[in-house]
Amino acid sequence: MRKVEICFSPELIHLHSLEGKIVVVVDIFRATSTMISALANGISEIRTFADLEECRSMKEQGYLIAGERNGLTAPGFEMGNSPVAYLNGKHQGRKLAMTTTNGTLAISKSVEADEILIGAFPNLSATVQYLQSKGKDVLIHCAGWKGMFNLEDSLYAGALVKSLESSHEPSEDGSLAMKSLFEKEGHDLKGFLSQASHAKRLQNHNIDSDIDFCLTLDLFSLIGKMEGENLVAQEI
Repeated sequence: MRKVEICFSPELIHLHSLEGKIVVVVDIFRATSTMISALANGISEIRTFADLEECRSMKEQGYLIAGERNGLTAPGFEMGNSPVAYLNGKHQGRKLAMTTTNGTLAISKSVEADEILIGAFPNLSATVQYLQSKGKDVLIHCAGWKGMFNLEDSLYAGALVKSLESSHEPSEDGSLAMKSLFEKEGHDLKGFLSQASHAKRLQNHNIDSDIDFCLTLDLFSLIGKMEGENLVAQEI
């Protein structure tokens, strides 16, 4: 069997070998959920940036620009980090430049992997199907919160470990622990994750619809995959 492991924060990625592996970057609340929503609703490609100014400058090249820091839309940006903002399809065909507090940093720190995918609950089954078709070891890279562990990314990682159990076995204790946590709490994602610190931060911004979307399983049958510098959709 192939192996699956979890890195719980970009601050810990140096402890993991990326070579020969598919990395699944996950930032459930909300960057990777927003990326999957955008791709599923007509955004043609996404360029991710760790830096606000680099991202903002992409507007001059015709990109729709999305910037978020600490849960709020960054000054001077057209979009924030809301997955439901793309559901009306009004941005179809546009290219998106995006920077967020945690998720885009995790992508930038995953570049040594063979492939980088974007993980989210709304396309979990499609991601599982793709990973099992490739037959490579998998590293789940959780964006966390400002370098620290967070519950929602880690629970998604547990869901992915659980879903891959016919083809991939955990290679370290974190994967075993999160798989067990998902088996115990996965029947009520919203109820369990309402305790999470970042969920409470988002609730303070009155964006319950974003949280509901981020925790909805299998809305889309596509994956988000990095092709060079761009994130694109691939139908499964």
